[in-house]
Amino acid sequence: MKILVAGGAGYIGSVLVPRLKERGYEVDVVDLLWFGNQLPGDVKIIQKDITQLVEKDLSGYDQVIYLAGLSNDPMAEYSPARNFVENGATPSYLAYVAKRAGVKRFIYGGSCSVYGYTVNELYDETAPTVSAYPYGISKLQGEFGSMQLMDDKFSVICFRQGTVSGYSPRMRLDLIVNTMFKNAVAEHAITVNNPAIWRPLLAIQDAASAYVRAVESPAAISGVFNVASGNYTVGEVADYVKIGVKEALDIDARVIIKNVQDYRNYKVSTEKARNMLSFKPRFDVEHIVKELAANLKHFDKFDTERFYNIRVFKAIYPNV
Repeated sequence: MKILVAGGAGYIGSVLVPRLKERGYEVDVVDLLWFGNQLPGDVKIIQKDITQLVEKDLSGYDQVIYLAGLSNDPMAEYSPARNFVENGATPSYLAYVAKRAGVKRFIYGGSCSVYGYTVNELYDETAPTVSAYPYGISKLQGEFGSMQLMDDKFSVICFRQGTVSGYSPRMRLDLIVNTMFKNAVAEHAITVNNPAIWRPLLAIQDAASAYVRAVESPAAISGVFNVASGNYTVGEVADYVKIGVKEALDIDARVIIKNVQDYRNYKVSTEKARNMLSFKPRFDVEHIVKELAANLKHFDKFDTERFYNIRVFKAIYPNV
């Protein structure tokens, strides 16, 4: 099977692409390499804007995975216009071209942020999507546009992912667990704006497994799926990081609570992904912290620009 991964040199792709290759798939990547390239040397990389791809570029691929776009709220709020293009229009366009090129399946990497505020309920995929923020709205648009193309010959699987954390060769330090870990190591302090709000978290190894399950699912399966390793309060995450850093690195970090109001509060059910894709997450926050500690030497220069998506984005688009 031949697979094209859009945005495959990014945070998730740098873990997923080697995993797919290990399973015997032929994998190519299309990526502008904003954050460099940490993929194995034998991976073919097409350094091209996704919107410049045409049918002949996708001819011969069996599946396309979309991991590209703007990846968090700071990027979306810095440039709402570009956010709606990258997260809403671009995946819809790529799915459209893929279908016309004869691709059999399109897999879209979306976000649980589409739920916005869940009023302390456990949301499944039928729950209301009420995000009022550019990032959440645009991720829902990308999902909706992709799903419109689904039919008996073109499977579309859209993931609503929890916040991904953990070690990747293309490292990020702007994700909840990764950020807390970095601050615990560098400052011996973990600041929590609001300990009561809920977040679904997704260990990066579980994220890669979810995409593998999607790739290998029966051709008739399509739909929207929540994928997360578990639901946690932010205060709980801080406690796990504090304990993990002490155990792994013998660093004592304080937890500082600020009680800042936050309207992004959601927790999700992953039963649909378990039942239809056999997605069974194996890792929790404790594992993520152990993984980060074990790989600390690979990202211990915490001020490195490419570890922070918003810094790189602002450098590329300074006049937004």
